[in-house]
Amino acid sequence: MKTFKILAIGDIAGPCALEYLSKILWRTREKYGADLVIANGENCAEPNGIDRISGEALFDCGVDVITTGNHVFRKSSAHKFLDDEDYVLRPLNFPSQNPGHGDCIIKINGYNVLVMNVMGQVYMDCVSCPFEAIEKCLERNKGKYDFAVLDVHAEATGEKKTIAYSFAEELSVCFGTHTHVQTNDPQILGGKCGFISDLGMCGAEESILGVKKEAIISKIRYKLPSKFDFAQGKIICDMVLFEINTDTGSCVSVKNFRIGE
Repeated sequence: MKTFKILAIGDIAGPCALEYLSKILWRTREKYGADLVIANGENCAEPNGIDRISGEALFDCGVDVITTGNHVFRKSSAHKFLDDEDYVLRPLNFPSQNPGHGDCIIKINGYNVLVMNVMGQVYMDCVSCPFEAIEKCLERNKGKYDFAVLDVHAEATGEKKTIAYSFAEELSVCFGTHTHVQTNDPQILGGKCGFISDLGMCGAEESILGVKKEAIISKIRYKLPSKFDFAQGKIICDMVLFEINTDTGSCVSVKNFRIGE
């Protein structure tokens, strides 16, 4: 059986995580035989969001497609970058007049892979229906791709799985991002769609979701204004490897793991 392997990396939390990826990602790709690498980069720039410098640094690290989420427009300097780059995505269900686009087709090793990005609605900023956005995207790209991959940037695990099950027949891979905590539920839905509720994070281990713990404690416990600076120190990187049967387009293996300094 010939397979196509996709390595997916959880939310990149700051420049320290970028620096770590620059040291380990190319050899990690080689070790696991990854054909395609997707990473969520909406927090890779300082102090938040993404910009051209951080996005290009991710590509240099060995990432092929960058997905994002609710912080994608945080830096105004990112807007032209989103318009210019085919393989940097913002959620499909943002207003259509916003900068950027929510899907791309990338050709790797002879296969066309459709990558889509949507944002959830539960406990998130108000966006349009992710289900309708995915349906329209799949229809628009019908016949143009061999495998379809979806990043659902959302808070609620139930919402992520609902979206995954709704499109399990059309998708080869669906993963969640946003919570910065890797879930222990890798599985194959409907015999085809590889799934995990959240990829996790690439960032400082001694932190709260990649941010200095003192800032979050001040904000949540004492209700004081806090600047959310990225934490420093030992970096951990959560990843998931999806393996797809190239004859059927069905995912045959989902493995989650962590690499650390």
